[in-house]
Amino acid sequence: MEEQKAQHSNRLTIWICIGIIAAIIFAAVGPNYAKHFSLGGDIFLMLLKMLVVPLVISSVMSGILGMGDIRKLGLPGVTAVGYYLTTTLMAVVLGVILVNIVSPGVRMKGEKEDFKTIMQNSEKNKTAKNIVTLRKELAKSAGLSEEEVGKILGDLKMPPAKNIGVILKNTVTMLFTDNLFKSAVDMKLLPLIVFSIVFAGMLTTMGERVENITRLIEQTNHALMEFVMLLMKGAPLGIFCLVTSRFGEAIAEGDFMQMLSQLGWYIFTVALGLGLHGLVTLPLIYWLFTRKNPYRYLVHMAQAMLTAVSTSSSSATLPVTMECAIENAGVSKKSVDFVLPLGATINMDGTALYEAVAAIFIAQALGYDLTMGNQIVIVMTATLAAIGAAGIPEAGLFTMAIVLNAVGLPLEAIGLIISVDWFLDRLRTTVNVFGDAVGAAVVEKAMPAEI
Repeated sequence: MEEQKAQHSNRLTIWICIGIIAAIIFAAVGPNYAKHFSLGGDIFLMLLKMLVVPLVISSVMSGILGMGDIRKLGLPGVTAVGYYLTTTLMAVVLGVILVNIVSPGVRMKGEKEDFKTIMQNSEKNKTAKNIVTLRKELAKSAGLSEEEVGKILGDLKMPPAKNIGVILKNTVTMLFTDNLFKSAVDMKLLPLIVFSIVFAGMLTTMGERVENITRLIEQTNHALMEFVMLLMKGAPLGIFCLVTSRFGEAIAEGDFMQMLSQLGWYIFTVALGLGLHGLVTLPLIYWLFTRKNPYRYLVHMAQAMLTAVSTSSSSATLPVTMECAIENAGVSKKSVDFVLPLGATINMDGTALYEAVAAIFIAQALGYDLTMGNQIVIVMTATLAAIGAAGIPEAGLFTMAIVLNAVGLPLEAIGLIISVDWFLDRLRTTVNVFGDAVGAAVVEKAMPAEI
């Protein structure tokens, strides 16, 4: 049975790879036709997102119930949070080092003058015109309404010194809600996770009186995982539609090759940082804690990472990540159920690295001379802002505004990297997902032995 599952998983991974390659080729050959495949991609993405909230609630509760006693949550919880903060900080520091070595902003030629012009216009024009333009561009890029973008951005014209305090306050308040149903509708997972941990922890203390409820939670979790496996049978087609429509749209607009040439060094720096973190740092951490081959683990998580490439959403990819970690990689279910939902919400290594690189790149292009103190502020702000980033496409763009404001860079400069963000978002989401998966394997070592 296990061998059959492995063969099925390998075949599915191969078909997903074929789907992505075919999607890019089709988009290059017929971009005007390719962009019309967005309907199929949207349906696949909606089906994945449909599972996120019920799966998060049932899996977290199931993981806590599997421990048998809420008091056993201490060590795994501390290990998980320690892992998230450590790897995110390592990613940010790596990004800062690389962007200072490569200096992509300094290498820019013709576009550098455009950057300076935008900054000068921003200084001269003190009206809300530039922010309105930014909101429109962000709304178009992320597929949200301008009102939604306004709510996400909030009041970013605060004094830069107050940013870190505001981020910390917002991060704490994100843990709680006055309406669980509203949080579920808005896919705000942190308060749902907190409620699930507390509620399941309470159930572990009530013994036989809640046997039916605990059995229902566990059976619901198993049923949802079966639903995920069923949905993955159509993943190659759904991923083909997602990828070909997005690439087709970019190529049809005629700016794809232009953006690569104009922002090539910036793209290279971000991709290099993500590659080093995903292929060197995270595998090294995995090996240190498990003494197993990290690249074999990487192959086991291939379906989840390929899904992340296509969806650009760690939250939407969560059902697939959990299925791969349990069925393919053999990570214990109680570790996966506890760690991955939390990781998909607050563990954003790729996003943190991207924000640090992008902020310093913009400063270089604008001719700003960042001091060591400024760069330390970027490291701290990017780390905290990434934790607060939503698991939605292009979420990093919104938290990027916080990082820029922290060192006094114009918010309007975000518009200069929007054209390539949809592409880089796929890369950083993939690193985010693999970071979550490595976290599940690491925290497994801190889980209580008995079930």
